[in-house]
Amino acid sequence: MSFLRVYIVVLAVFISALVIIMRLIFLNLEQKEFLQREGEKRAIGTSVINVNRGMIQDRSGKPLAVSTPAFALRLDPSRIIESDQDLSFLAEYLGVTTKMLRAKVGENTKGRSYYLRRDVPPSDARRLLDLGLKGLQADRTFKRFYPAGEVAAHVVGIVNTDDKGIEGLELAYDKLLTGTPGQKKFLRNAHREVVKDEQQLVLAEPGQNLTVSLDLRLQYLAYKELKSAVSSFEAQSGSVIILDVESGEILAMVNQPSYNPNYRNHRVLDPKALRNRALTDVYEPGSTVKPLTVVAALETGKYSAESNIDTSPGSLKIGSLIVRDPSNRGLLSMDQVIAHSSQVGISKLALNLDAHEVRALFDRMGIGKTLSIGFPGEETGSLPYFRRWKDIDRVTFAYGYGLTLTPTHLASAYMTIANDGVKRDLTLLRGGRSESTRVFSRPVAAQLKKMLSLVVIDGTGQKAEVDGYQVAGKTGTARKVGADGYTDKNHLAFFAGLAPANQPKLVAVVLINDPQTARSGGGAIAAPVFSRVMAGALRILNIPPARKGPV
Repeated sequence: MSFLRVYIVVLAVFISALVIIMRLIFLNLEQKEFLQREGEKRAIGTSVINVNRGMIQDRSGKPLAVSTPAFALRLDPSRIIESDQDLSFLAEYLGVTTKMLRAKVGENTKGRSYYLRRDVPPSDARRLLDLGLKGLQADRTFKRFYPAGEVAAHVVGIVNTDDKGIEGLELAYDKLLTGTPGQKKFLRNAHREVVKDEQQLVLAEPGQNLTVSLDLRLQYLAYKELKSAVSSFEAQSGSVIILDVESGEILAMVNQPSYNPNYRNHRVLDPKALRNRALTDVYEPGSTVKPLTVVAALETGKYSAESNIDTSPGSLKIGSLIVRDPSNRGLLSMDQVIAHSSQVGISKLALNLDAHEVRALFDRMGIGKTLSIGFPGEETGSLPYFRRWKDIDRVTFAYGYGLTLTPTHLASAYMTIANDGVKRDLTLLRGGRSESTRVFSRPVAAQLKKMLSLVVIDGTGQKAEVDGYQVAGKTGTARKVGADGYTDKNHLAFFAGLAPANQPKLVAVVLINDPQTARSGGGAIAAPVFSRVMAGALRILNIPPARKGPV
């Protein structure tokens, strides 16, 4: 009987082995590829190799946006529940109670892993991983940091939590800055823990650096002066732009209100603070465009800086509109009309010019057209066109109503004046390509710069004076539109100018929007800000003082 039992057991083992062998042969022949795929799914995985986003730096190489190493904490809820681990330290780090964390984990026990927190410093990530919590992982990422903070925020912009640009140059040059993430294959054990990196599937390419035209020294200067002015005048907002005349590069561009791009919860930021108002907001420019009407007059050859215009009796009735000067100034030369910003004088001049030719000059100056800087949300403004111009339209257009532009458009127009009538494209990139076109003649530009220098010497812009330098420019005060039309209580205060006047190197525009003071004109509000900004910029850039007197 014992021999029979042994025989049966041996036979059973043999048959079992034979069945297993046959099954293995079958699986190897019929389902080899399927089983290999299923095995690889469980044992082999792929992961993304995050790459460093390119740095944004100013013209001297000073960092404006950099990426620093960080980690993103990721949690596998199923493994946390299985292990019944102590989560108190993790909960404390996340700023929640252990009960709340367990409840959160319990809601997703069958779900995929998810991120608990991003932008975790490497030291914190190491401390948490050292706890040995099963299911807690840390993925290597990068955190975007902006050394200049809100000083350069409107130009540089911000990225979202996925490190993608959503504002400013971060958005405009996102593809260049982002680079190409890599991909690697790894081997994991039955507990789904990574035990070995197998090979790199896609080569990681870090993002490229971007060098912009901003000079961080001038950016800080303009920011400080603008913030102080907007605060002291209790203004709604403001902008300052500084341009390099020879290259068309934007050396500084600041706005108020601003925001801190290092504050990561972008969803609660005030949308009004995010706007780069120097490029995205349009305004009626007021008297700052009177010099352009004068350019159209000088181009006809019928007028010069010494041509006289009778402004008596200090007012002019045009249809239902009465244009007034503060007093009866009588007979004024053309340069006096600009120096004292005579509404009557510029109105009479406009009525003696072909309105289509005046508009054509504004069009050539780039008013109502894109600046082609490539900045997200850049506005073009508007330039009206009438087949038949009414007198009231001709007059209001001449002193800056009925058309709109951004402060940067205004700066571009004054750069054309500074460049002896040659319009140059603006750029936010260091050494960016800049096309140029002649808009009006050099002799006309020379006459106009002389007129604008008189504005500062003995006109409405005396507070724009810079000690040791000859400055040329123009004040502007525009009434804002209220619920019932133009209001006398809310104004835009402008000053647009260039220095040194005899050989311009810099152009700057200052706009203070709705100052809450007794005096709200460009000469009283914007001109002093221009003076401080321009004085500092000339000193920082070591531009030598020039003689005073006529240009």
